Amino acid sequence: MASRPVFIPSNDFPFVKEVMVEFKWHAGFAVSQKQKSIVEFHDAIDALGLGKSSLEISSKSSLEIGTALSAFNLKVELGNGQNVAVENIFQAAKIFEQGGPFKDLLKTTPLEAKRDIRLKESGDMVGFRGKEGVWPLEPKTLFYDWIYINALHRQSELASAVLAFDSFTDIEFNPAKSFNCQARSVALYIALFNSGQLQSVLEDSNKYKQLMMQDAGGAIQKPVQRNLI
Repeated sequence: MASRPVFIPSNDFPFVKEVMVEFKWHAGFAVSQKQKSIVEFHDAIDALGLGKSSLEISSKSSLEIGTALSAFNLKVELGNGQNVAVENIFQAAKIFEQGGPFKDLLKTTPLEAKRDIRLKESGDMVGFRGKEGVWPLEPKTLFYDWIYINALHRQSELASAVLAFDSFTDIEFNPAKSFNCQARSVALYIALFNSGQLQSVLEDSNKYKQLMMQDAGGAIQKPVQRNLI
């Protein structure tokens, strides 16, 4: 057995409901084995009444839309005309105590960007450098979700297609090891769309930050920042 989170769009802050679901795991590294596990996962989600139409978002998805939405495949056209994957943008934006952002990672493959040794040997992270300025580390998924929902919105066919699903998974995501998850980002996109707030937050990153940095009572959280450069 295995346990993984399913992400469900919500109308209320924090706009994504995350539920751990236990399901039968099919061991093995082959894509076919992962896809068997995904079927078990989605069947369990359905049985629990958490979602009737789940979409796996990863390179292991059996649906073309699921693989296209992987952060390794979803791309953004930069001002210079270069098409860059979300994963590259995320890794290239990281700022550390002893270096970064490493903009050359925009020109590598997504896997090379993720595995670049400088990301591990440059001290503690202190923030992200986006075109809007420096982003804080808290809330933990704030910056990743921002670049992902912007990238998705620019792909109109994908953005329309995801509206047919009500729950999202990533079989490779382990919440014990990382915070950011492409399946969560898609759920957030749909939640913002359904609540009528999507366009306004995409047009103004400050509105997005205010919306996502509130607490359950509606108060704005003050982000933790250290020596942002």
